[in-house]
Amino acid sequence: MTQDILAADEAMQDDLNGHFLTFYLDQTCYGIELSHVIEIVSVQPITPVPSLPPYIKGLINLRGKVVPVIDVRLKFGQPERPYDDKTCIIVVMIEEMQIGLIVDLVVEVVAIGENQQGTPPELGRQGERYLSSIAKVDSRVILNIDCQKFFQSDLLGF
Repeated sequence: MTQDILAADEAMQDDLNGHFLTFYLDQTCYGIELSHVIEIVSVQPITPVPSLPPYIKGLINLRGKVVPVIDVRLKFGQPERPYDDKTCIIVVMIEEMQIGLIVDLVVEVVAIGENQQGTPPELGRQGERYLSSIAKVDSRVILNIDCQKFFQSDLLGF
């Protein structure tokens, strides 16, 4: 029975391989591997936590589970902007922990083949340290975020 569950879990992970949830910050399109995404929720009341970096907005109560939330705009050094009806929180699972990512707009799930992805250039900018690849899909350029690198320093605080 346990082996059947593990086999089903591996098959599901294989189905998610190469699929990315895309979202926007201003005019830039980003992607996160779908295997990390748990759900997408609207912005909810956030409880601030003192002495954290400004991009860690605080905690939300998501059906009884406390989830830290990060404003991706601020993490990337972009100016803060008021949340609107398109702003949402992408809840991801990283190292057995749920974390919310506040983004301007979620767009769609796209399949991105290996031949559509390239290595990000090393230009020394902060945001590029978090990229796993740059993809070209139709006429769009999608900057794919490496979730492990993106959360590396933040996971220590929780």
